[in-house]
Amino acid sequence: MCGICGIIAPEGSRPDPAVLANMTGALAHRGPDGQGIHLKDRAGLGHRRLAIIDLATGQQPLTNEDGSLWIVFNGEIYNFQALRDELAAKGHRFATSSDTETILHAYEEYGPDCLAKLRGMFAFAIWDANRQTLFAARDRLGKKPLYYAMHEGAFCFASEVQALLTLPGFSREPDLEALGLFLSLQYVPDPLCAFKGVRKLPAAHHLIWSGTGSPRTARYWQQAFEPKWTASEQELAHELRQRLTEAVRLRLISEVPLGAHLSGGIDSSIITALMATLSESPVKTYSIGFAEQAFSELPKARRVAERFATHHHEFVASWGHVPDALSTIHSHTGEPFADPSALPSLLLAQMTRQHVTVALNGDGGDELFAGYQRYWLDPLAAPYAALPRCITQRLIPALLERFPEPKDRPIETNWMAGLKRLGQVAAISPKASILRWGSYFSPAQAADLWQPEMRPLADPVALLSKAFDNAQAKTFLDRTLATDMAAYLPGDLLVKADRMAMAHGLEGRSPLLDHELAEWAARLPVNLKMRGRTSKYLLRTAFADLLPEPVQDQGKQGFGIPIGKWLREDLSGWCRETLLEGVAAKRLLRPQALAALLEEHRLGRVDHGKRLWALLSLETWLRLYGVF
Repeated sequence: MCGICGIIAPEGSRPDPAVLANMTGALAHRGPDGQGIHLKDRAGLGHRRLAIIDLATGQQPLTNEDGSLWIVFNGEIYNFQALRDELAAKGHRFATSSDTETILHAYEEYGPDCLAKLRGMFAFAIWDANRQTLFAARDRLGKKPLYYAMHEGAFCFASEVQALLTLPGFSREPDLEALGLFLSLQYVPDPLCAFKGVRKLPAAHHLIWSGTGSPRTARYWQQAFEPKWTASEQELAHELRQRLTEAVRLRLISEVPLGAHLSGGIDSSIITALMATLSESPVKTYSIGFAEQAFSELPKARRVAERFATHHHEFVASWGHVPDALSTIHSHTGEPFADPSALPSLLLAQMTRQHVTVALNGDGGDELFAGYQRYWLDPLAAPYAALPRCITQRLIPALLERFPEPKDRPIETNWMAGLKRLGQVAAISPKASILRWGSYFSPAQAADLWQPEMRPLADPVALLSKAFDNAQAKTFLDRTLATDMAAYLPGDLLVKADRMAMAHGLEGRSPLLDHELAEWAARLPVNLKMRGRTSKYLLRTAFADLLPEPVQDQGKQGFGIPIGKWLREDLSGWCRETLLEGVAAKRLLRPQALAALLEEHRLGRVDHGKRLWALLSLETWLRLYGVF
């Protein structure tokens, strides 16, 4: 893992070395093992290195034989040895043993089509001095980030937006459309950024900038859910086991210590089990939990650790971590980010990095194999949504509002909170599944928060519906999975995974998000993904012998935190003061609406914990970056 950045100046000018050095320095946390800068003519490239492979000769920026191509790269290419052999047979000469150089020669040989050859996670940029062209790309599923902007005629890019903010005179004006989408989605979706004028390269896209004008972006990969595999269930379970075992094996290649993040859920437990079968020494595992037992999966993680005799480490998070951690989270996301599980992810990465440099995780299992409750709830909600609006959005919601919600339960087991979403479910298109069931603020609630003159034109339903309609799939479930893979996974889950790990110089690897496995899983019949209310059916079947019963039989709990309890009790005063006296209350949001949310939460009538967390995230971002 690394941090990359660059400035391609207007023709006839040259990047300021001090400015490029400042950009590179802003990414030091992503690469604590070294810094490199290339500056020649109009091109300046910066790199911060986290050394994982080819410790001796893997420095960047890196060039080809004649110095006409220069690359900066963040990520890992797991098939680079085979690709290197292919390129060597075509006459390419290598000066290092790094995967970075393999990308450079693959581009030299195949041009943009080189992306089809790469198996791994990546964001990279190649400056072609002969053509005066920059070529940049991001991996298929969006594990590695890339921001870019035009600034004073120069094309600038970086792994994180914080590096762009070091540019002299760079605007910090907020993009209100992006902030509007944030309140609905809990993240700012690609290609938007919370800062006006900045864009994020979407997953599975490449970018070409030819020295003038705006860059051109294009998609180079998309999951295909058809045609379906026709093999038997037993044969497909066997193949799944082989494919995932191979994905894990590839991700064990490292010249530095590695371990596993073990949540106690199905996905991370399977990854830990496979690591144990492939490793000669005990696997190092790391888990985090809470004193509030309803939210803590430490007992289940402990069962898995005992089953596979791992060297196990645990950490307990508490409300006292929240204020400082919220600032740290946003100093690394660079944008408002309201997934509360970023807190335990940050603390877990900090603990893990004390022992290892690489950690495998279970990210992606829910999106590939249908792990969320809403996947089976969506069809059940259809008859309710078909009733007259006066019933679905007025009468029933009004009756349900009279009942208090059970306190201090994860959302997956909070049945009253689920019932209270019925009005929202009926009002939102089924194409936007995650908005129906997971959005903190309904469209009406979000609109009520804004000061009228600042209210943005943001339509998250249209954004998700477009992804749903563009899916190369026939069934409703597959289209919903495709939508989540295109939006929620790269916008939320992988932002969290990348930024929280890289905040501590830790490389995270996700075997379930191997793109070849993802392509294969997409074509599974839907009844092997979701069977009745049994999620991840084939995944459970294929690995049933490896999982302890409490893990094998459990439903989805998620990586939730007891934020509702904390903000009602220990953090109540801090939360109230932060929101009512903050920048958002003065410039963007209605103080009366904020006060009403705080009071309802204090009285326990409604658990607004996640909504308040989102507003605290927005406020933290506004203050941290001096917006306004």
